[in-house]
Amino acid sequence: MEQYIPLALLCFLVLCFVWQMGFLLVVPRRLAAYHVPDEDVVAGNLPISVIIAARNEAENLTQYLPAILEQDYPHFEVVVVNDCSVDNSRWVLEDFAKNYPHLKLVTVTEHPRFKTGKKFALTMGIKAASHEHLLFTDADCEPASPQWIARIAANFTPGVQIVLGYSPYRKRRGFINAFTRFETLKTAITYISAALGRNAYMGIGRNLAYTKSLFFSVKGFASHLHILAGDDDLFVNQNATTDNTAVEIHKDAFVYTDAKRTLGGYFRQKKRHMGVGGLYKNKHRRMLSFEALSGFFFYVALVLCIVFKVQLPIIAGLYIARLITQIIVYIKSAKKLTGKDLIWFLPFFDLLYYVYLNVFGLIGTFVKTIQWK
Repeated sequence: MEQYIPLALLCFLVLCFVWQMGFLLVVPRRLAAYHVPDEDVVAGNLPISVIIAARNEAENLTQYLPAILEQDYPHFEVVVVNDCSVDNSRWVLEDFAKNYPHLKLVTVTEHPRFKTGKKFALTMGIKAASHEHLLFTDADCEPASPQWIARIAANFTPGVQIVLGYSPYRKRRGFINAFTRFETLKTAITYISAALGRNAYMGIGRNLAYTKSLFFSVKGFASHLHILAGDDDLFVNQNATTDNTAVEIHKDAFVYTDAKRTLGGYFRQKKRHMGVGGLYKNKHRRMLSFEALSGFFFYVALVLCIVFKVQLPIIAGLYIARLITQIIVYIKSAKKLTGKDLIWFLPFFDLLYYVYLNVFGLIGTFVKTIQWK
């Protein structure tokens, strides 16, 4: 029986390799081949409501809200929902409102028997919005340029109800920052590529737009209101179709934010986000699960083959072939998403990524969080 173990390990490694290569050449390749239009955007007259849910964000609002309020766009409002804040958010927002008449304030107060979450705050903001087309971001986010609204709004052509943007983390020193940026880049390459292939399955709430009519036609977040997270990816997953979703990844349309700086903060953030994947559509859940598991077990099988000295030239060839394919596919996408420097870390971060993905997937399945801030 023991004589068949090396053969079984090699076969399993080849199976994972084939799935990984197939995924690379079908999904992420779309973004690599995509041409980002670089023409100057012409600001249209489509009214836009920017919506921000903020809980205890006085410092971030002071720092980043002006970049949103001063966008170069002719017809927009900014709706900020002050969600049960106990810091100075109220006074900061009221001071801004004195100088920016297009700032609309909505206040949510905590009910003693009803704990509100971000989805409730966003719903209040959507109800208060004056316009049909809604653009979402967070209080700790900063648009890359004054053209952010204009570039996102330009995608609302007839039939388009959802626009997916990109929100990278700022580059800082340190391992946590580098890995967070890598994980965000790799996730973005996958979900943007899927959307380009008319199979959108998620979006990021820091840079996401959709129509008010779509929101109310599907009863908002009602189908997943019991889940803390998912105001962005679950909403997109359940409501994106082959025809109603567009992508905007021009650098002027990016929205930047800071990554968590401690392992504890990173852990809490990811634990909150990873619990929603089980509610994705079956086809998306299967695609992402197979990709995550095949990547993880590719490394497990690789290590076991090395330990048992199973056809070392063959397994070295498989590893190198996969790595070269990743570099070719990812470097073009990384240039578009300002993450080219991260390609140097690919051999190590890719391994860590698949470990993280499976570990947090399990944590998200069994451990639930009960507050969004």
